[in-house]
Amino acid sequence: MSTIDVVAERDAAKAALEDWITAVEGKDMVLLPNTVAHDADLVWIGAGANDWLVGWEVLEHAMQAQNAALDDIRITVSEETIHVSPDERFAWATNRWDFSGIMGGQPLAFPLRCTWILEKREMGWMIVHFHKSAGMSG
Repeated sequence: MSTIDVVAERDAAKAALEDWITAVEGKDMVLLPNTVAHDADLVWIGAGANDWLVGWEVLEHAMQAQNAALDDIRITVSEETIHVSPDERFAWATNRWDFSGIMGGQPLAFPLRCTWILEKREMGWMIVHFHKSAGMSG
């Protein structure tokens, strides 16, 4: 069994998460699909009561709706941890987001707690699962 470069794999998984954030903040529907697996069983759990999305097409539609509803999206990441499985096939990460934007001309901001699962595929690290919940401010 070969030894993996854990630091390099963590950095690569982190880069995939950073690409997701860049795509969300920039409403970039060209970059965004390159960060997420296009699997039918992809599960994306948001902070809202109806935010249980299954499949790439459903997520894509939700992101297009978010892009139409929000402007000036900003995500500040803190307390991030990234772990890579010993076989180098999966990574999981946790972090906190301070998410802000403008909706209907009104500012909105809320803290989020995030959990990610990434799978190493031919194209590199791809997000295969995401779960966020509303955190407490302060």
